[in-house]
Amino acid sequence: MSRNQRLFFFSALAIGVIALAQEPALAGKLQDAIAAAPQGTAAGEIDASKPAGFLGIPGGPQVNLIIAFFWAVWVGWIFSTVGAFGGVMAGVGHMSIFGLGGFAKSFKQTAPSLNKAITDSIRGSNQYLVGLSALISSFNYYRMGRLVVPLAVSLGVGSIIGAWGSVTLSAGKISFSQYQGYFGLFVLALGCYLLYETSAAGQASKKKAKAAAAAFEQTVKKQQSGEKIDTKSLGVKVTKFSFTEVTFTFYGVEFKFNPLIPLLGGIVISAVAAFLGVGGGFLLVPFLTSVAELPMYLAAGTSALAVLISMITSIITLISKGVQFDWALIGLELVGIAVGSVIGPRTSKYFSDLWLKRLFIVLALYVGVDYVLRGFFNFRMFG
Repeated sequence: MSRNQRLFFFSALAIGVIALAQEPALAGKLQDAIAAAPQGTAAGEIDASKPAGFLGIPGGPQVNLIIAFFWAVWVGWIFSTVGAFGGVMAGVGHMSIFGLGGFAKSFKQTAPSLNKAITDSIRGSNQYLVGLSALISSFNYYRMGRLVVPLAVSLGVGSIIGAWGSVTLSAGKISFSQYQGYFGLFVLALGCYLLYETSAAGQASKKKAKAAAAAFEQTVKKQQSGEKIDTKSLGVKVTKFSFTEVTFTFYGVEFKFNPLIPLLGGIVISAVAAFLGVGGGFLLVPFLTSVAELPMYLAAGTSALAVLISMITSIITLISKGVQFDWALIGLELVGIAVGSVIGPRTSKYFSDLWLKRLFIVLALYVGVDYVLRGFFNFRMFG
């Protein structure tokens, strides 16, 4: 087992040990919420005669494990390809595909504490999936020379503060409808902004990013034609590092940034992401492509490492607040995440920088509109 594989194994093991150690002591909160819910067969009631489903709740959704696995593969692939939307797609799966959202919403009036417990579990489940994808993606992109470590670390340090504060303030206090509505609102606003970014006016100020992306795409074409190229030597190379300025090159193009700016950005982004129960890549990627002016080929890997730091902080904080998880479901999904996350970095180079951003926008607009309507107006676009 290599050094990096050992690091991956022990990181995952440490989080798992913390979770399992806390589980028996904190399980009482969920049981109390179940016991407080009214008994019966109607929506918003616990039917004790039915088999246990999600979180061991009688009558809870019985998630199709085959669908869960392949949806997790998709989640791992999309996050590791564009550096974002892993948490958003994990949320779509848990809330809509698996039916957990409707189940949680049914207890809004009859058992508010159970509604919030299920909501927090969904938020944390999303983060487990994107956390593993971020870990695998960070390692792969670093090997490919497509990860700006100082920038990711600056964002990550800020994310520790933001994630801890957000989870501490919101755990057990937000209903599912509120969560779903705000989830959609943030994603919709982001999609609209990125739509502008792909316009002629938005692209006018991205000269360095466009030059680096063009150089990278040209190199990929040469490789496809059989030419031998040492891509590692063309990857990210830090040429200057200080507390006020970091300079690096990527495929012959020089970039620079002030580490204090991503530090502050990390606080804000991770606070929003932890509240929504996602990785934050859907905010980090626009930050990296707009504020730091990076090409998408660098944004994905750099976002992944920053997300990983935020996810570890957020998950541990949720566990400390007594949030419970369906470990059988999460375990299966993590396998699918691993598969998708290995494939993503190897296939992303075959998509143009612009098309990666357009894929991001399409997903943002659809998910944003759908979840705003569901959360705030109880209206479903489809289904």
